Amino acid sequence: MTGRFRPPPDLPKPLVDLWPVVIVGTVLWFLASLVLLLAGIRGVWLWTTLAGGGLGFVGMAIMAWQRAASRRGSRGAQRGL
Repeated sequence: MTGRFRPPPDLPKPLVDLWPVVIVGTVLWFLASLVLLLAGIRGVWLWTTLAGGGLGFVGMAIMAWQRAASRRGSRGAQRGL
């Protein structure tokens, strides 16, 4: 693009990295399920926290898969991971 506007600079790596956010979120979900188990609370809330933790693991697997595909140079992979 030509003109008076410059493209914005790239964000620093610590602000873009998703791994810490996903790991902390997953740990918090499992910690919440542990608290519910210790409190004797069963039912929807327990299953919700377990599902949140499980989806955190699914998210980590997808992120690792995308990173591996990007490093391999796969056409459909996201770049810059």
